[in-house]
Amino acid sequence: MLKLSYQKHTLQFKFEAGTSRGALTEHPVYYIKMWDSSSPDKVGIGEAAPLKGLSIDYRPDFEEQLSQIIENIEDLAIDQPARYEINEISNLVPAGFPAIRFGIEMAFLDWKNGGMKQIYQNRFYQGKQLLPINGLIWMGEPGFMQQQIAQKLGQGFGCIKMKIGAIDFDQECALLANIRERFTADQVTLRVDANGAFSPKDALKKLEKLSQFDLHSIEQPIRPNQLASMRKLCQESPIPIALDEELIGKLSINEKEKLLDVIQPPYIILKPTLLGGFIATKEWIDLAKRKKIGWWVTSALESNIGLNAIAQFTAEYDEGTVHGLGTGNLYHNNIGSPLTIVKDQLEYQPKKFWEELPGFVE
Repeated sequence: MLKLSYQKHTLQFKFEAGTSRGALTEHPVYYIKMWDSSSPDKVGIGEAAPLKGLSIDYRPDFEEQLSQIIENIEDLAIDQPARYEINEISNLVPAGFPAIRFGIEMAFLDWKNGGMKQIYQNRFYQGKQLLPINGLIWMGEPGFMQQQIAQKLGQGFGCIKMKIGAIDFDQECALLANIRERFTADQVTLRVDANGAFSPKDALKKLEKLSQFDLHSIEQPIRPNQLASMRKLCQESPIPIALDEELIGKLSINEKEKLLDVIQPPYIILKPTLLGGFIATKEWIDLAKRKKIGWWVTSALESNIGLNAIAQFTAEYDEGTVHGLGTGNLYHNNIGSPLTIVKDQLEYQPKKFWEELPGFVE
């Protein structure tokens, strides 16, 4: 029979991670353990990590709901679970709990592949494929942001993503100008992420000013669910726009397609924890390809357990795009893993070992 348990683990940031929605200092995650009672030594591990301020299932009763969903799955008394497919297991979790659905999918695929934290059987897991990633610059005082920029450039990142919208806009422009004075767009790709900080009234004016820095794209310039304003921005912006928060909560394939048809964005950003797992994210990829919309994958600040799964998933569909998967070093107490950043690429080093997870609630 299929058995499950979970354990909470609170990740502690090494610094105040600033966004336009405020600073983050910690991030609670829930590790889900899955096994077949007939073979208890083979265990799959998943991670459900709803993100404060973004996840539709970040709520006071999240742990209670997780416990109930796990209990409901166990009550089904699933015999011979290896005969099940991922979509059948995924559908056991209500769509309104995307982080839990992602964690259950992850645990199931890990278990089905032998409990070795192998989610997909691909070259990335074998250490034969590296994924290009951007260097992330968090918001903060100008000096702190300048320090991060210098560090990322010194490490050899060819793509820098800077969060904007929390400090003075002119100071943010000055930071971007400083990069462009030293590196052309051919040498360093610049992305910015506004996290919805601009108002529809002043967004275009700010985008025009930002365009002088040869930016690759800007993520979510205005808050989500302002479809007419976002569509207009995508049509008129001198900088290609990437939808991020706009995708959250669009659970059915019809909702996803309607959103893309209405706004017609150049790019979309995919975060499996926020979107509902591998199956839901694959639906976005398929739609984007059909509609000739660019896409890339980023983490939603998961621990290395979730990051590992997202990276393996990304490797299944990667077409050389730069992804946002360099978040493994953000925490004091992350889980040690074979994931390693080599210059500006993420590598899985199979000879390295995973650290043990915190003790599980049985």
